[in-house]
This record gives sequence, C-alpha cells and structure tokens, in this order.
Amino acid sequence: MDKFVFLFLACILAGFALINLPLAGSPLASIQPITSLIGIVAVLVFSLILIFKGIMALAGK
Repeated sequence: MDKFVFLFLACILAGFALINLPLAGSPLASIQPITSLIGIVAVLVFSLILIFKGIMALAGK
C-alpha cells in the first residue's frame, strides 16, 4: 500500500472539519466562507487522488 494513503485520508477528514467549523458568534465569523471553500476543495482534491490511486492499483501499475 502506498505510504501516503493515510495522509490523504487525514486530509479528507481535515477538510470535513473545516467545512463544519463553528465560527458563528466569534471574531472569526467573517472568514467562515473561506474556511468552507478550503474544506470543500481539500475533500474533493484528496478524494480524487485516492480514487485515482485505487484505479491504478486495480490496473496493476
């Protein structure tokens, strides 16, 4: 197994944490859309990387 797979999974979990980060009522409430966008991009990118690595493993490369 690739040594970075668990790192990619951790990045996906961190992306979900950024999406669900409760910032309402705090001084950082104005950056809520930015943290959500970064979280969505992180989840999408690392999910696609894991799917690609899975397909490559099935193909035997």
